[in-house]
Amino acid sequence: MALEIIHNAVNAVSKDPRFEPVEEDELKYLDISVDVLGEPEKIKSESELDVKKYGVIVQSGYKRGLLLPDLDGVDTVDQQVSIARRKGGIAPGEKVELFRFEVVRHH
Repeated sequence: MALEIIHNAVNAVSKDPRFEPVEEDELKYLDISVDVLGEPEKIKSESELDVKKYGVIVQSGYKRGLLLPDLDGVDTVDQQVSIARRKGGIAPGEKVELFRFEVVRHH
């Protein structure tokens, strides 16, 4: 697992197409944390979610969007599910399956 974490960290700072690669002189300003996701649990409705405690996976066929719990600016389950839908390319009215998971965050 340690090698996977190292590999993912290197890719996150150097190969994520959404951002410019992190430069060496910027490393001292970074706050690094590792989130270990628990096993996803299928749920029947959004009422079983809590944005502070659970992350969410929204799935429709082969499309899937995931959002971690306890993110700044995500204060409601509606926001959480909506963002996960967008990340997965799932339309607002499209029928979905919902999964929740807990995260252990290491700083």
